[in-house]
Amino acid sequence: MREITKGLTLGTLLLSTQLLSPLAMASAELPGEGVKVQPLQSSLPEEAFQSLLVSKLMGRLGYEVQPAQEVDYNVAYASVAQGDGTFLAFNWIPLQDNKYEQAGGDKVFFRQGTYVAGAAQGYLIDKKTAAQYGITNLGQLKDPKLAALFDGDGDGKADLVGCNPGWGCEGAINHHLDEFGLTPTVTHKQGNYAALIADTLARYQAGKPVLYYTWTPYWLSSELVPGKDVVWLEVPADAPDGDKTRLPNGKNYGFAVNTMHIVANKQFAEANPAAAKLFSIVKLPLNDINIQNGLMNKGQNKPADVERHADAWLKGHEALVNDWLTQARAAAAKEQSAG
Repeated sequence: MREITKGLTLGTLLLSTQLLSPLAMASAELPGEGVKVQPLQSSLPEEAFQSLLVSKLMGRLGYEVQPAQEVDYNVAYASVAQGDGTFLAFNWIPLQDNKYEQAGGDKVFFRQGTYVAGAAQGYLIDKKTAAQYGITNLGQLKDPKLAALFDGDGDGKADLVGCNPGWGCEGAINHHLDEFGLTPTVTHKQGNYAALIADTLARYQAGKPVLYYTWTPYWLSSELVPGKDVVWLEVPADAPDGDKTRLPNGKNYGFAVNTMHIVANKQFAEANPAAAKLFSIVKLPLNDINIQNGLMNKGQNKPADVERHADAWLKGHEALVNDWLTQARAAAAKEQSAG
């Protein structure tokens, strides 16, 4: 009897040693070990920061994270749906709802939690012109005389700096111009948004009227500050979907306040509970993106700069980051024990 007990004790000790072996501990710490991950990044440089943060967190879970591939929005959704890409960190609700649904929606995507909240967007003009001519509403630009104030190319129509072809906001702007009868007096200026906005900023600094669409988070609002340098324009009272786009303060700038989400391939998320958990709990304050984007605008825009910014953010939020990683590892451990 004593020999049996001795044997059981020895066996228990051996089992405990195996459970605490470096390999077992590494597996618990790095549940993504051996699994390749392909992040997708939009062509907008200012979205690199939020994507890189997720990639770095995935790396800490042991995933073999490949350099992000830069693609346009439609390609990104299609690629993640097909499994050619693992995740994207720039899914806007409701702005990109159609892209999400057209690529397969909830049947092919994993989307839980909110990565960034409070993303506003709309139309702005310089405060000086707004005050001088009493312009508070986009609909007022039906008046050719008011529209001509924002004419930069000599055709007599207002130049509204808008979205790159293919962006979600492109359709919304075109719809507004058509719906509010503004196409005879307002031109939706499209091309490279960053270049067009650089021209807009130069016009403002030269004391000329400016009219443009923008969103937050984006560096522009730290250069042309709403309420100080520029003002938001409301849309006409009979705007379609006005009940959906009216803000709590009663103002209606034509766009609902958006949230941003991480979207992953559904099969990948189901096979990787640690990653799925991380995707669902990670959060990034909108103002932190504004600050980082501002640094990029001031010249810190190389990949090494963005990498440094991401590392600094992670270090500055160490306790929060460690809690996310702990929860992600626990999700993987729970799945493993259940299996």
